[in-house]
Amino acid sequence: QVQLVESGGGLVQAGGSLRLSCAASGRTFSTYNMGWFRQAPGKEREFVAAIMWSVGITHIADSVKGRFTISRDNANNTVYLQMSSLKPEDTAVYYCAAGRGVDVRTEYRYWGQGTQVTVSS
Repeated sequence: QVQLVESGGGLVQAGGSLRLSCAASGRTFSTYNMGWFRQAPGKEREFVAAIMWSVGITHIADSVKGRFTISRDNANNTVYLQMSSLKPEDTAVYYCAAGRGVDVRTEYRYWGQGTQVTVSS
């Protein structure tokens, strides 16, 4: 069992930066792939970034490539999403997830409650 709690969301102006954190509980955290997804009002939840459990390989969605990075600290059971050059279209609820997949939502078993990110123009 893995429990996930996101933090770090908020209101930021376009061009600004935010760092989201996801604190995980559970002894098996380090064996799961960790992903970030987001959901804007009226839209499907979409993949943002993932980091593999074994060698730390990352996958980044094309829509945020070059602006967002994902990292993890297995010793502290935490995964981060560093977001830079934010745009109004990045506004969404951001969710942290743990599972065996990469960029497919249904491959993730555990989800956090989400954190709101709002980017003003």
